[in-house]
Parts: sequence; structure tokens; C-alpha cells
Amino acid sequence: MSSETVRVWLVERGYNNRDLVILKYATLEGDRVYRRELAPQALDMSSVTAAEEVSTDDLEAVEETATRERYANEATRMAENHDPEDTV
Repeated sequence: MSSETVRVWLVERGYNNRDLVILKYATLEGDRVYRRELAPQALDMSSVTAAEEVSTDDLEAVEETATRERYANEATRMAENHDPEDTV
């Protein structure tokens, strides 16, 4: 297991069929994504921040070009407009 970490930025939030909140954080290049699932009631206790530091082992590759570009654009926008610890 790697101890290397990378900063990822919030690029997407949604819900799944189990009523969990899905947060996706991506690298600035949009090529890797970190997915976090939370129960809706956990959002009150755990603030959603503009960025997180995560282990590189927890990142998944983003295969689709259009998704990579969208994630890169949104991650860059978040980085330009927010400090990493900002609640969003």
C-alpha cells in the first residue's frame, strides 16, 4: 500500500439507488477520481470540502475522454475559486 497522497477537487455530487450521497473528487488533470459515499444524515456531521488529500491507492482511472475533460475543467475551476478546506 502506498503512503503517497494527492490533492483532489470536488467535481461531482449525486445520489445512488441506495439513497447515499456520492461525492467524486478528481485530480486537476481529470485522469483519476476518488469516490466517497455518505449517508445523507452524515453530511451534517461531515462537511464537504472543496478538496481532499487522498492516498493514490484510493484513486481510480478515468477512461472516458469526455469525462476526463469535464473533471479537469471542474477541478481547475474549484482550485481557482476555493481554498482546499472551504465547505462547498
